[in-house]
Amino acid sequence: MSATLTCACFLLWISFATQDKTPEVTVTCSVSEDCVLPCSFPPAGEETVEWFRQDVVVYKFEREDEDDEDEDEDDDDDSKSSSEEHLDHQQLGGRASVFPHLISRGNATLILRRSGLKDRGTYRCHVRTASGEHNAKVILKVEAPIRGLALELSRLSGYEEMKCTVRNVFPAPRVTWATEPPTFEDLRPVTRMLADKQGLYMVDSRLRLLKGQSDLVYICKVATPYGGPAWTASLREREIRGTQGRDLTIPCSAPSYLNHPSLEWSFSGGEDPSHILTYDSRSGRSISTAPWDSHVELDGFRVPFGDGSLRLMDPRHSEHTGSYTCRFSVPYGAHTERTDVTIDGPDGERSVADEPSHWWIFGLVIAGLILALSVMLACLKLKGARGRKPRDDPEEVTELHVVKDSTGDRHLNERTAFNGQSGLQT
Repeated sequence: MSATLTCACFLLWISFATQDKTPEVTVTCSVSEDCVLPCSFPPAGEETVEWFRQDVVVYKFEREDEDDEDEDEDDDDDSKSSSEEHLDHQQLGGRASVFPHLISRGNATLILRRSGLKDRGTYRCHVRTASGEHNAKVILKVEAPIRGLALELSRLSGYEEMKCTVRNVFPAPRVTWATEPPTFEDLRPVTRMLADKQGLYMVDSRLRLLKGQSDLVYICKVATPYGGPAWTASLREREIRGTQGRDLTIPCSAPSYLNHPSLEWSFSGGEDPSHILTYDSRSGRSISTAPWDSHVELDGFRVPFGDGSLRLMDPRHSEHTGSYTCRFSVPYGAHTERTDVTIDGPDGERSVADEPSHWWIFGLVIAGLILALSVMLACLKLKGARGRKPRDDPEEVTELHVVKDSTGDRHLNERTAFNGQSGLQT
């Protein structure tokens, strides 16, 4: 008997809890856009609508019925007195309103214009009518979704690194890096996130280029915690040379994560980029612009398989030396390949501007000879200075005496010999 009574009480409690439970819905809006908070109820006349945010009334609308004989003739003409009041100007700032002509039809939806991050929270719709009350709960989430992703090669830090940038995002996203083909080296990016006065994040993630692997595709992926679409950007850079008058193929291949992408080619010769051609993945056709239409060719049958290489026909040094960029794009993703192309002169001869200068070698040799000659002269001067001795050197005086004595003895001997010879002759 006791168990039966306990079970009955439990079922009765569940029944009351179910009846008293307020319907709940979650709405996600974007920053600076209008937001719709739904609320519906059984219409019964004399409606009063109140919207609460964290149990604080932020909007109130009152309506009273009046006698009108023509009310049945035109349902859309609501001849009823009504008044609306914004009770919390600090929270919503007069940006909230309802559709008065829909109240009599059971629709108390709140329109919140130019929503911001401060508008996040739990809202409750409370409607009183002639027949009773009705409540509805709305959980409002406000986000700033990713609108674009920039990936570029930077050398400002003294070394080459990939820089992945996202701006005006909320909540703070998650950034991951990868390469194609995959590498066994650990990728150690440095990611910084800064919030502005509105609470929106600016994300700056940098990855230093791996040494000895020049043909890698670097992939940056950014995802938000709300589960929206993840954005992906990838980049590869290379350099190639060609000869004037000889056709040249500029390679471009899409990574495996892109499916059925569109393709664009552009060129920059030191000025603003100019458009070369566009390939539409839906129609399978490519359209080139003048004057490139007579110099470029694209194999449209290979593009769906990820090969967007461009054939440059009859290239000229002055016209076609520069940076070529191909861009594969899909919704929420893009792959870019930037190729610096140098067109040499005819028969492989390089232009004067591109020809490496050898004058520095000649100058280096001359400088070396001058330096060697200076060293030799310095050594000779030092050696001469060491060889000379002072005039009052005792050793030098002794040597002079020896020379003088030896000279006097030689003269004496010669005189003796001469006298002896004279006596014999006598």
